[in-house]
Amino acid sequence: MLYPMSPKVVELKRKLESFMDRHIYPNEERFYREAEELGPWKVYPVVEELKPLARAESLWNLFLPDSGHGAGLTNLEYAPLCEVMGRSHLAPEVFNCSAPDTGNMEVLERYGTEKDKERWLKPLLAGEIRSCFAMTEPAVASSDATNIESSIVRDGDHYVINGRKWYTTNATDPRCKICIFMGKTDPDNADRHKQQSMILVPMDTAGVEVKRALPVFGFYGVPDRASEVVFTNVRVPKENMLLGEGRGFEIAQGRLGPGRIHHCMRLIGLSERTLEKMCRRVRSRVAFGKPVSEQTVTQERIAESRIMIEQARLLTLNAAYAMDTVGNKVAKAEIAMIKVAVPNMACQIIDWAIQAHGGGGTSNDFGLTQAYATARLLRLADGPDEVHRNQIARFELKKYSNA
Repeated sequence: MLYPMSPKVVELKRKLESFMDRHIYPNEERFYREAEELGPWKVYPVVEELKPLARAESLWNLFLPDSGHGAGLTNLEYAPLCEVMGRSHLAPEVFNCSAPDTGNMEVLERYGTEKDKERWLKPLLAGEIRSCFAMTEPAVASSDATNIESSIVRDGDHYVINGRKWYTTNATDPRCKICIFMGKTDPDNADRHKQQSMILVPMDTAGVEVKRALPVFGFYGVPDRASEVVFTNVRVPKENMLLGEGRGFEIAQGRLGPGRIHHCMRLIGLSERTLEKMCRRVRSRVAFGKPVSEQTVTQERIAESRIMIEQARLLTLNAAYAMDTVGNKVAKAEIAMIKVAVPNMACQIIDWAIQAHGGGGTSNDFGLTQAYATARLLRLADGPDEVHRNQIARFELKKYSNA
């Protein structure tokens, strides 16, 4: 292996895989049923029942690097564990390793005051509450985050917040108690990347209204609880400002780098699971006098799937290694490349698996439609393909600026 796992990671991976076999896979059908029947505004009992079991086995907050609260793993060490958890939609929250809580906890860990950590980080680490991240807006092209129009205006010892956000994951969850909100404190600043700030907004503050749940390809609550939230003259203490005015993009870059690694490794796990389903299906079905697995087109798709997964994994591990060794800023190209490559890889493999399952693949019975919704969503979340491709091209062209 180019990136061998340490004995610590090997043992954690073994424990995770055992937990998945004993508790996650047997409860997936129940999880999807509860998500469908209860909807995005309720807590799913199966998740709450499994959390204490994961915590009892020390499979908890594995994502946190350099912290006394988690496993203290690097991005490279966490990556294979994230892949295992990504094999099931049920798993990440059970281990307290699901977005956007992971990114929000990292923000609070790095930039929050001691008071913030006591009030918000501590219960998040314990899995007692959940959080949301309000950045994307329906009124502007949010692929360019400098377009954000929401306002954060200083008024004495408070800030007054106004704006409409959507795809604010988790806002409909009744356990969601804190929001990290991104808006403009200095809209006239000549540097467009210094106009924005991030601020903590308790969800029970007057003027915060969760308008509706947003479906992702018709799914509510899975793969996430996408929501539309309106903030009308919301007043919060000035101490809720994170890091300082104009530092929003700085925080965002620190937050999104590890998040993109997590998304990509989870998608690789989901792709592995999908390939397994495809192989089992085609070996069990006969068409035109022979097993579907003996059809050349099927074999080609299986072979291509294996190649694509291996390529994506190596690319993602390389990005994780670069982040650990040279930092997020220097590793921007590596991070951008996986954000394009991995979701596209997953979409293709899931599409082939749907085809292999026939009409049944378009139902919810095999978990493939839910998987596709996740993969397709991630071609947009944390920046669309086009933005990352442009960034990669600029990095490449810069090498020849003196040619």
